[in-house]
Amino acid sequence: MDALADIFAAALGDRIQYAEALGEVGITVEPEALLEVSRTLRDHPDLHFEMLIDLCGVDYQAYRDGAWSGRRFAVVYHLLSVKHNRRVRMKAFPRDEEFPVLESAVGIWPVADWFEREAFDLFGIMFSGHPDLRRILTDYGFVGHPFRKDFPLSGNVEVRYDPAQQRVIYQPVTVEPREVTPRIVRVEHYGEVDG
Repeated sequence: MDALADIFAAALGDRIQYAEALGEVGITVEPEALLEVSRTLRDHPDLHFEMLIDLCGVDYQAYRDGAWSGRRFAVVYHLLSVKHNRRVRMKAFPRDEEFPVLESAVGIWPVADWFEREAFDLFGIMFSGHPDLRRILTDYGFVGHPFRKDFPLSGNVEVRYDPAQQRVIYQPVTVEPREVTPRIVRVEHYGEVDG
């Protein structure tokens, strides 16, 4: 880990914040330096993170009640160097919470195309320079982004396919909202050894 920290310091300097937690390496990068740092991570011979394993959005709104005072949204990039057998987690926080935007990493790691579309669809995070940023998991007429912490869990309409009309229709919700309370069953002397 110490050798890797030295490599990051030499290759990226003050463009990143380096951290280790639970035996894993993480870096945080400012949005303006995202593409430059990503290219360095991929092309630097001592780093060589040639593979983007995953990219996902994060909404930290629920953490603001506790110790979190940072920005609301983040995009997390999970990178792998097959050559050096290393992994790193890179985070970038968009500056604007109302309209979160980051540069697209498709030009660096082409697999980011699908992942960025997913982060856009579910979290509303925009990626400038993306070749085809559109919804992939929700209906095109869907309003909102379902993985945001402020997204309502129940609404006034539901969506279903109507075979008679041969299309998706919206109709009033037919299920009454209810609160589920778990039932606890205790069995006397459960787990005791006879002896």
